[in-house]
Amino acid sequence: MKGVVEALGHVAAGAVLFHAGWWGGPEGFVWAGADGSAAGRVPEWEAEVLMVAERRGLVAIGRGVGSRDVPVAVTAAGLAVLGGVA
Repeated sequence: MKGVVEALGHVAAGAVLFHAGWWGGPEGFVWAGADGSAAGRVPEWEAEVLMVAERRGLVAIGRGVGSRDVPVAVTAAGLAVLGGVA
């Protein structure tokens, strides 16, 4: 559960983007830099947690145009998980 909460916390903080993989590297989650651009790959364990979280409706990957990296957001269900952790 700790890994899920940590990953959701990173998403809630606006620290995670999703790279579609069309240009400049493989598809996957990347860190968001201070300027909003990609700033490196999310560790594999956290990327796996985020993929499961996306399938379970805890996070949502934004829609983008072309090869732009898009923000990842915590859904209401994800906020409930975060809120349920003391």
